[in-house]
Amino acid sequence: MQKSLLLLLSLLCLSCFQTERNCSDFKTGTFEFEYVVDGIEKTGSFVRTETLNIDFFENKIDSASIRWINDCEFIQKKINPRNKNEEKAIHIKILTTAKDSYTFEYQLAVKDPYKKKRVEKGSAKKIK
Repeated sequence: MQKSLLLLLSLLCLSCFQTERNCSDFKTGTFEFEYVVDGIEKTGSFVRTETLNIDFFENKIDSASIRWINDCEFIQKKINPRNKNEEKAIHIKILTTAKDSYTFEYQLAVKDPYKKKRVEKGSAKKIK
């Protein structure tokens, strides 16, 4: 009986644990991230201000507006989309933070009723 109670109490304590997130440390700055295209690992970077995100990848520059929902979530929308797909806003949520990096997940801000919901994850490292 005591062992069962101790186990239950331990599980209860563990379920209350929340990862500390210092998202405000990553609202602005210069960041680096890695991604894979056709099995080849590549590195990109971006500069984020309170209202803009400027991406540098594959010798291209792309910019998007940012609207913060709270300290850990924002909506990003391309400023000059080239097609209908690029017009769709992206919801980005910071999941965990470390000293100089964070992990995040992203998905379409508005669900497409004809497609399965797709959530991707990534990580970024603050370099400035």
